[in-house]
Amino acid sequence: MAYLQLQDIHKSYQVDHQEFHVLNGINLAFERGEFVSILGESGGGKTTLMNIIAGLDSQYTGDVLLNGKSLKRDTAKELDQYRRSTIGFVFQSFNLISHLTIRDNVLVSLEMTNLSHHEQLQRADHLLDQVGLSDHKNKYPNQLSGGQKQRVSIARALASDPDIIIADEPTGALDAENTDEILQLLNQIAKDGKLVIAVTHSQVVANYGTRIVHLANGLIDDDRVLKPAYPVENTQKPFRDKVASSRSMATMAWHHFRYNLKRNLLIMFGAAIGIFSVILMLGLGNGTKGYINHEIYSQINPNTIQVAKNVNADNPTPKETRLTTHDQKRLANIAGVKHVAPGYFATGGGQLKSGQQTVTLSLLQTFDNTLRKSSIKAGHAPKQNEILISKKEAKQLNKNHPNQVVGQKVTLYLNIANDQTQAPQVLQQEVTISGVADSNNLPDAVSYGTLKAMHQAANVPFGPNYLAVDITGGVQNVQPVQNKIKALDNSKHKQAYQITGAGSIVSILNTYVNLAVAVLTSIAAISLLVSAIMIIVVLYISVSERTKEIGILRALGFSKGNIRKLFIFEAVFLGFFSALFAIVLAYLVEWGVDSLSQSGIHYHIMQISVGNAIFGLAISVIICLLAALLPARKAAKVDPIVSLSAE
Repeated sequence: MAYLQLQDIHKSYQVDHQEFHVLNGINLAFERGEFVSILGESGGGKTTLMNIIAGLDSQYTGDVLLNGKSLKRDTAKELDQYRRSTIGFVFQSFNLISHLTIRDNVLVSLEMTNLSHHEQLQRADHLLDQVGLSDHKNKYPNQLSGGQKQRVSIARALASDPDIIIADEPTGALDAENTDEILQLLNQIAKDGKLVIAVTHSQVVANYGTRIVHLANGLIDDDRVLKPAYPVENTQKPFRDKVASSRSMATMAWHHFRYNLKRNLLIMFGAAIGIFSVILMLGLGNGTKGYINHEIYSQINPNTIQVAKNVNADNPTPKETRLTTHDQKRLANIAGVKHVAPGYFATGGGQLKSGQQTVTLSLLQTFDNTLRKSSIKAGHAPKQNEILISKKEAKQLNKNHPNQVVGQKVTLYLNIANDQTQAPQVLQQEVTISGVADSNNLPDAVSYGTLKAMHQAANVPFGPNYLAVDITGGVQNVQPVQNKIKALDNSKHKQAYQITGAGSIVSILNTYVNLAVAVLTSIAAISLLVSAIMIIVVLYISVSERTKEIGILRALGFSKGNIRKLFIFEAVFLGFFSALFAIVLAYLVEWGVDSLSQSGIHYHIMQISVGNAIFGLAISVIICLLAALLPARKAAKVDPIVSLSAE
């Protein structure tokens, strides 16, 4: 049984609805150790026959047998494996990959073996030494002569230790001296026990081998043995073939990425603009929220919130807003709550009188942990029958020396509504100014006992209209506890409580800031769409530019999946480095903006977090990955026969 057999091979093409017969019944048998020249004129079917033997073309009738096993019914994956393990190509136009060094071109075939990387390097160097190019292994193809390029092509063909070497016009582009050297190499390969099939129209090449097969008009009209085939020793391959790994495809993509670095830098700059804009908007949102919180929390304690009854009325009575000890215990039992204290907010406002001076109090509440003691500029927190006033009221009492009002006695008038009559009533009490707050915006404050005593003295019902809830841990625990409080319902299965005071204002402001940031980020994200379109266009162009390379890789045994990964990895590199460029640029802008804001408002108004940077990186990679899917799919579907003939 012959090693390789062709049985009644017919092949035709459809051109303009007409059928053109190329091969009209080819029957041939080949043995290892032969150097067979398939001779014939151009258009005689030599290349078509070569593609069928190589497993590149499966659209024919008849059969190809390798050691008696038919290749006709092999799947695409099985044909890939056949080319990896059995076929080695030597091309007329060399078909070296331009962005890889000579050594890397040889390593391409070795990526599909189970050799370690070190062993692959050793074998590549050995083969280059064998073809006389050990001193040129770090050069690129455009730095070599034609004869040297063909030697590299031979070294690459031998890399996977195939049993069949197919040489397509191996000396067509060489002078006489280089032709003789290449033919000697091919003859030596046959002596080593491999089957060498050289497709040529040169009689000089044909006469060099052990056998000549002449092809004319799709038929064999002559089959002559010039000398016996070389003896073959049955030796086992020192390694096995395998599908190229994802790591190998990533390495190849990286080589191409670096080779076209200047162009890729421009692409990355364009892609980075969108990512930069999004990261910048997120950082600005963080800074704005931080500034608002900082300004408010510098005056109030963020870990103490005010909780009031959720009353469904436009003008509720004091009784309807009053909280009970039951409410206090209910809130105290919530996980994360440290302490609950009663509080009162005077909705009717009041006045302070000192002699002939009258100061209107727009905001008055009991002093509790919502107000920071550190906000008191002069004096101390109010005790029984004492009041803490803001800087604004202090200036009204003593314009030139507002802090000197501490210790001054004044009369406090409080406007309230009676539970029973609903008629307005005025309570009064002589109090001492205990301190002055350092802000115009803080409410004036008295102790809860002071307000209780004023109501009891006038025989007016009194009770807390809010509860000051102290929350354990850091500020990050506040929102979860607030959500638990809002989740509590009353007997009518409606929300029982609402958050009031500065805590609710902070939440609302942060919501508005988040909404504004989301809108601005969405606008910035439009540029991401432009980036994605640009990546798609670039990769489609890359597929067109690398059509020949795709054909070479497919001929060497790389699968369609490998080709897809090649372009996907390149897109991932574009996305990753675009994002890095955008992140660095965003942090530089942050540094510049914060330098200005620090001198103006003494706060870093832009705060790009690590999470923002990671988000930008992830979005960039995902967008480029999605943009690569269609071009990568197109690359995988490229016909290797067509692509190998592309210029």
